[in-house]
Amino acid sequence: MSLVSTAAADVSDPHDYALEWALVDVETSGLTPRQHRVLSVAVVTLGPDGRQTGEFSTLLDPGCDPGPVHVHGLTSERLRGQPTFGQVAGRIAELLRDRVLVAHNAQFDYDFLAHEFARAGVHLPVARRLCTLALNRRVDPPTPDLRLGTLAAHYGVKQTRAHDALDDTRVLAGILRATLKEAARLDLPLPLVPCPPRQDPRFAPRAPKTPCAYRNPGRPAAGGPLVQGMKISITGDTETARADLVARSVAAGLNVMGNVSRHTGVLVTNDTASGSVKARRAIAEGVPVVDERAFLRLLDDVRPGTPHENPTATEPTTAEPAATGTAGTGTRTAAIPHQATPASRPTPAAAASPAAPPSPADAPAPAAAPTPSDAPSPTTSLAAPARRPEVPAGVRPLTGRRVLVLGGTHPVSSRARGRIVELGGSAAVNLSASVTDVVLFPGAETDRRMARITSLLIPTHDADWLTAPGAPRTGSEAGSEAGSAHDSPAGTPADDARARSPRVLPRGGVIDLPGTGTEFCWDVGASWAQQTRCEIDVVAFVVDEDEQVSCDEDFVFYGAPENPNGSVRLLGDGPTEQTIGIDLGAMPPAARRVVVCAAIDGAPAFGEVGAVQVTVAAGTGAMPLAQVTVDAATTERTMVLAEIYRRGPLWRFRAVGQGYDHGLAALARTYGVDVAD
Repeated sequence: MSLVSTAAADVSDPHDYALEWALVDVETSGLTPRQHRVLSVAVVTLGPDGRQTGEFSTLLDPGCDPGPVHVHGLTSERLRGQPTFGQVAGRIAELLRDRVLVAHNAQFDYDFLAHEFARAGVHLPVARRLCTLALNRRVDPPTPDLRLGTLAAHYGVKQTRAHDALDDTRVLAGILRATLKEAARLDLPLPLVPCPPRQDPRFAPRAPKTPCAYRNPGRPAAGGPLVQGMKISITGDTETARADLVARSVAAGLNVMGNVSRHTGVLVTNDTASGSVKARRAIAEGVPVVDERAFLRLLDDVRPGTPHENPTATEPTTAEPAATGTAGTGTRTAAIPHQATPASRPTPAAAASPAAPPSPADAPAPAAAPTPSDAPSPTTSLAAPARRPEVPAGVRPLTGRRVLVLGGTHPVSSRARGRIVELGGSAAVNLSASVTDVVLFPGAETDRRMARITSLLIPTHDADWLTAPGAPRTGSEAGSEAGSAHDSPAGTPADDARARSPRVLPRGGVIDLPGTGTEFCWDVGASWAQQTRCEIDVVAFVVDEDEQVSCDEDFVFYGAPENPNGSVRLLGDGPTEQTIGIDLGAMPPAARRVVVCAAIDGAPAFGEVGAVQVTVAAGTGAMPLAQVTVDAATTERTMVLAEIYRRGPLWRFRAVGQGYDHGLAALARTYGVDVAD
């Protein structure tokens, strides 16, 4: 198969895009890199001119169950006798060295390679990676989703055998060439991501924490026994090996925590005057303190607790319909997350009810995160915008349009984005092929994107346009006015894809996830404008009914990118976006909410960053089910962006947009994470 002929081989703007590339695809036995194994791997190398320079592929004997054979077709019999990863690691390393690793959902492939190289004891020579999924999110082609097969059809790249690593990699080469050409046309910087070294501790095998099966009954009565589900913390030296003490506690049904909070039942220490962080916090919170010998006696008589309920077994008191909107036709699969969903699983579009979504007034909003005494209260500067003409019921003149705001102060541009949503439009945070209009405020002329907007003939408007925008344009009128900016390379009409655009939620908006939500792996994504003075970190907290994490590892962030059982993972493939992947079907029994937040790493506050767009989608590459554009005010350094939470047997998504002046450490302590030890 000739790759050069499948798409334009010339890549514009060579100083940015003409690099040495190593395109990779892996088939795996599951979704969690530290638990599952690579079954097959393929690498195709391209030179700066886009021409193929090398190719390698092989099946692998993982020494374990191959997992979902119905997806990848790789049986144990077929893999038996194939080389192990360690036997081919050197050959793969040669192809990766001094090249940018490219994959569709690149963090998935990179993480699996990193773990396999670590097991083999071989250095992984990858310094940067490029995700074609993240790149296409920036380009935003008029397609119903961004899965590999969909993009192949859109860009005119022939796909022969889906879920075949070598064929998928060849297809990826054609998609990369075409997408780079589109990115150059839009003058988009590539979302290149630096890769951590192989020695990063996240790649070390570790046993997951055993989730506690019981609800937290609170603290023991004075002189009373321990009860299953109580949260226990240990600090200082112990006569019994710490691992044995923890194992005995877990076996008794207790929840051993790495921190102390107001929900802790007992702190175990042999030195109450140690002055450790845990001891000081226990004194401040009034947590009972016992020594090791007393605790061992209590372990001999732990009383039965109350098991966590199985919400899926209980019908809700009032069934609320899911919101309308198409979330694509797939979910993350156990072999290749960027491919189609197994046919046996329903799609969100099929599961969603045509009824209107419940409003925040209809649906009780989840309780706000607790604010401990040492954490500042939420800022109050997220005030309602100034009065403006009300939009009559049923009149949504910007429906189907995506509007970018340039220039102006943050409060001014924030109000403008709020007005766009009121008028039925979607507020863009970056220039992409889907932007239909641009609103200009003073200072817009200095924005580097202005020259490209002018060359693409995208309509621009002054602030008065948002008072009474013109009637929505037809597809032909939009294409005529904007010229080539909205023509797809494959000639697909943009109208068809835009008709499947996600539901736009206001701040505080709530939407039911289709079915029970557990049929799909959900991605909560956040994106923002390119920053030069700071970095933005997206994090997640998996919290219980007390709004506290069950263990420090339920705080998912760049240093610990997944929780113990892998049901919540951080996926980062670009400097302007990060995603929290959530497998609701695998959530620990104590989990009641996943809180997705963002934090500034650097001097600026969110007022200087501007708007953050948040989306929720049923799996990698799917069309978002819903989106919201949230704006902080001026001084916030952390934000609660959104949350997914249980309501009876259902799971719901809520757009939050609550800003705080304090940093990530204080926010983590709010949810019970010990960041000082």
